[in-house]
Amino acid sequence: MKKILSKSTKKTKEIAAKLAKNLKGGDIISLSGNLGGGKTTFVQGIAEGLGIKEKITSPTFVIIKEYPTIKNFSLVHIDLYRITNFSEAQTAGISDYLEKSNKVCVIEWGERISDFLPEKTKLIKFKFIDESTREIKGDL
Repeated sequence: MKKILSKSTKKTKEIAAKLAKNLKGGDIISLSGNLGGGKTTFVQGIAEGLGIKEKITSPTFVIIKEYPTIKNFSLVHIDLYRITNFSEAQTAGISDYLEKSNKVCVIEWGERISDFLPEKTKLIKFKFIDESTREIKGDL
């Protein structure tokens, strides 16, 4: 398990873009950490690494956003901030996206459904250190 300190949003995006280069359809990444921890910034970096030009914002209210990539899969950005259990996540349609060979799922607040995520899910935790520093730890 790797641990990296990021001292800027630019660095967080670079770390994520590097991870994106090795992603393939069916991959699932669970991001956990406090509000302001860098989860959405990390998803933005993954999107940049996958060649997505569209502005990435957190889908807090719509729960799921899907973006085409230049690869043979799409990026599915899921935000479970407003979800409290797996039943609510299922109602939102999340199981329609998990482990699909033509999708990579990145789930903010993934710990809320951790018991239901596949064993191969990459787990990444964000820790707020100070205004500009974040600790990023996990399957990087």
